[in-house]
Amino acid sequence: MANIKLKTDLTTIKNLRESGKRLAYVVKKIGEAIKPGVSLIELDKLAYDLIVNSKKGKEDNDKPALLNYHPYGADFPYPNTLCISVNDAVVHGIPNDYKLKSGDIVSIDTCLNHKGMITDHTITFPVGKIKKEDEDLLKITKGAMLAGIKMATGGNYVQDISRAIEEHIKKEGKKINKNLGIIKMLAGHGVGYKVHEDPYVQNYDDGSKGAKLVPGMVLAIEPMVNLGSEDIYQDEDGYTLRTTDHKNSAHFEHTILITKDKPEILTVL
Repeated sequence: MANIKLKTDLTTIKNLRESGKRLAYVVKKIGEAIKPGVSLIELDKLAYDLIVNSKKGKEDNDKPALLNYHPYGADFPYPNTLCISVNDAVVHGIPNDYKLKSGDIVSIDTCLNHKGMITDHTITFPVGKIKKEDEDLLKITKGAMLAGIKMATGGNYVQDISRAIEEHIKKEGKKINKNLGIIKMLAGHGVGYKVHEDPYVQNYDDGSKGAKLVPGMVLAIEPMVNLGSEDIYQDEDGYTLRTTDHKNSAHFEHTILITKDKPEILTVL
């Protein structure tokens, strides 16, 4: 499988922890700035300043790891610090002049490079008062992420994470009489030295075991769940992915470190 790069030496782990802590702070501050009337580009500029121009960021030369990142298959490098995806935008939304409205849901996804160690974190935030079905969607998607993380123990397999995520989404979806869409073409991944590394961490069980989880693996666990169909398409901007039925989508993500026992969540304060 894959070329999985373990992170085991003490300096690397120390830098990963600090990267995750700083990233969690950035996303928290962006969440506090979210309100009706705020534009997406304002949020992006704030995130850049928090990463690059903070006292610690300047001292350590921290970088927004998404800015100018050129993923496989993209026609051009990503132009911003944040991916901001509103309502039916699933992932990779490019910040623009759109001003948030009460009732929107907005996913803030970004990465931070601290001394060569990259972490990845996403939260979908409500803007003002949102619909009950969107409240349920956010709760279920976050719960699916946590269910996957719970299974990310040393000795388990990647597919144990995937199965737990899928089972949570289906079980909780039935409780609200929704057949929620689990996007099969998007997945979690390894992270650390690069934004995207092996292994691929699917959000559904395809019947395979996947890689065995061993101490030193660093994974981004990130379910993306739609209120309707799983089908998505790419917008004209070359990055934003949207639901084909234009129903809302939610996205939650933590970077975790695999240990002998329970995983360590890195993207927390």
